[in-house]
Amino acid sequence: MILKNFIVFEGIDGAGTSTQIKLLKEREDADRFFFTTEPTDSETGKFLRKMLKGDVELDPRTSAFLFAADRNEHLYGKGGTNCGVVEKCESGKIVVSDRYLFSSLTYQCVTCGEELPRRLNESFPLPEILFFFDIDPEISLKRVISRGATEIYEKLDFQKETAARYRKIIDEYEAMNTGMKIIRLDATLPIEEVAKIINKHLEVRS
Repeated sequence: MILKNFIVFEGIDGAGTSTQIKLLKEREDADRFFFTTEPTDSETGKFLRKMLKGDVELDPRTSAFLFAADRNEHLYGKGGTNCGVVEKCESGKIVVSDRYLFSSLTYQCVTCGEELPRRLNESFPLPEILFFFDIDPEISLKRVISRGATEIYEKLDFQKETAARYRKIIDEYEAMNTGMKIIRLDATLPIEEVAKIINKHLEVRS
């Protein structure tokens, strides 16, 4: 199932998704959009952010269940200001999310195997457009380090594995012909060039 008006940005840490969302927020017509992220700001999402910072240690399978629960709240719940995506899309808002199920199929599949994350996420709708920010892990990690704080997944060996995994997942979805539009972005391009590509595709769908 494709969820109309739902746009997702995906990429490894430091790929530039947050920067591009910040630019979208500065558009004159920014009120057309609703901006959101995963994990959410619901109670489940807050707990997951503690885990990502290393404050809470969880079995990888537990975190896979929690990410799926937070995603369900993201789509259908009212437990946080960035929840209820489906309702907002149906009302005509263009919802732009920084991360979605493709992150789980990348990060959780690396940490606990493929079967559980795939099963937990198979019933969630796909976005109308998926922007995949493709970047070399060495470059992205330098960006992350320059921010002055890292999360538990932000280590070079892990980032290399997740970058390869992301590309594999995107290849799989392209081959499935689901109806979701997939845009691969060279995330090493200047910020303004990436923004032009994103805006072009957003205007075509509007």
